[in-house]
Amino acid sequence: MKSMRIELRYASATIPPLHEGICESPDIDREIIVGGQTVDGVETITSFVYGEPEAYESLLCDLETVLEYDITPSGDGFFLYLRRDLGPEGLSLLNALAQDTVVVVPPIEIRSDRTIRLTVVGHPSSLTAVVEAVPEGMQLDVRWVSQEIAVTDTAVSDRQATALQAARDVGFYEVPREGGIEAVADELECAVSTASELVRRGEANAVGRVLDSGP
Repeated sequence: MKSMRIELRYASATIPPLHEGICESPDIDREIIVGGQTVDGVETITSFVYGEPEAYESLLCDLETVLEYDITPSGDGFFLYLRRDLGPEGLSLLNALAQDTVVVVPPIEIRSDRTIRLTVVGHPSSLTAVVEAVPEGMQLDVRWVSQEIAVTDTAVSDRQATALQAARDVGFYEVPREGGIEAVADELECAVSTASELVRRGEANAVGRVLDSGP
């Protein structure tokens, strides 16, 4: 068996409305799907969303495909239970991943740059079939291939990385500090509260990754 980490990128014309809303909302950073199933075209998932519950709920209320949802606030975001009709586009992606011997390994990261990142495990021929079966309107990039069964934790999101880079550029991390969070907000062209939240979450994720990886 081999493991393959892939990134799926939507074209602007083919991105699903809910994913597009995540990309466009300044109050939602990313969604991490930790489990789910699809039966008769209806997808049921549980996930953790880094962002404001009200902003995400406003996206759900505008979608006729949403059958049921439940939101539980927690820490930097909220837990989500969601049932929805996938529609033709969602089923096309599901069929591409449903190759013989292939298993999709959670978590699945729904990112704010129009991409999805996930790990699949299976025989080499089936993993090749996944690459070849990607539906029109999507681009697949292979980030790595392992000869062993492996998974990858989610890292700092693109928005967080941009915020951390902006903070570094304005001297936020210099000693003594040369620029405050207001300068970071100016660099990002966003509210001070948004800049502070992005920097704080990015720092927490980056530090967690370093400490978890060991010496």
